[in-house]
Amino acid sequence: MSSAQPASEEALAAGLAETADAIEALLASLLRDEPEAGEIHRPARLLAAMRHGALGGGKRLRPFLVAEAARIFGAERPQALRAGAAIELAHCYSLVHDDLPAMDDDDLRRGRPTVHKAFDEATAILAGDSLLTLAFDVLSDPATHRDGETRAALVLMLSRALGAGGMVGGQMLDLAAEGRFPAEGAPARLGEAAILRLQAMKTGALLAASVTLGARLGQADAGSMAALTEYGRALGAAFQVADDILDVEASPEQMGKATAKDDARGKATLVTALGLEAAKRERDRFSEAAVAALAAFGAEAGMLRAAARFAASRKS
Repeated sequence: MSSAQPASEEALAAGLAETADAIEALLASLLRDEPEAGEIHRPARLLAAMRHGALGGGKRLRPFLVAEAARIFGAERPQALRAGAAIELAHCYSLVHDDLPAMDDDDLRRGRPTVHKAFDEATAILAGDSLLTLAFDVLSDPATHRDGETRAALVLMLSRALGAGGMVGGQMLDLAAEGRFPAEGAPARLGEAAILRLQAMKTGALLAASVTLGARLGQADAGSMAALTEYGRALGAAFQVADDILDVEASPEQMGKATAKDDARGKATLVTALGLEAAKRERDRFSEAAVAALAAFGAEAGMLRAAARFAASRKS
């Protein structure tokens, strides 16, 4: 394999599966009923709802990105898996809350009832809150990294990716684009640049953070962090445009959730702004930009290159 080539599809599939199995086992351990030191009691219904939202499905792409970036810089795999588990807990929190009636109002997630359908809305809100809190618990634990300054840096990076200037802010922009706030007037039709900013916040910020957290675990230098940030943002853009395309082209069975909902809700996507074929060209352009950002890393970044191609070509 030359330095510019991605890993094979088979190698990527094997790597994703290996990381997914390890993350599933780690999440199951973190979500056990027995309280940790300093806790008083873990209510059984709350833990069951948290497990429903976090276990038993998903590609675990974000933990995979953490682990691969960490590997390039020589970080220990157990540390990378813990950081990956923290990212996945935060991602699962966002899905639990996004599925609520007040947000996207979805009944299915990963082919199963969403948390608020399997339990109830109040439990789903608390389960999401607890998954997010646990993410920071894991990331700030000395088991994730022995150096306190490194742990603080990881917490800051994840906080910035998730908050008002990242994922949550992107969700707010998404709701505004749907016309959810009539008191503020009719929503303006978003152009391509505004849609890309929204998606960079809502989806791309956490994907980019997955890569940079892994690199930070391995004490990567500033130049490497900048290149991986560029990679992560381009990867996130490709992933989200691919998701918008799948909402049009894929079946609910493929996706494990309802499809053909974006246009009905007036969601701001590149498909609605540019048309399907132009959106596909943009998806592929972002994927190639992600690959190009890894030029300095040689063969060591083969899996990350493959992940960029996967983000554009996936079918679910």
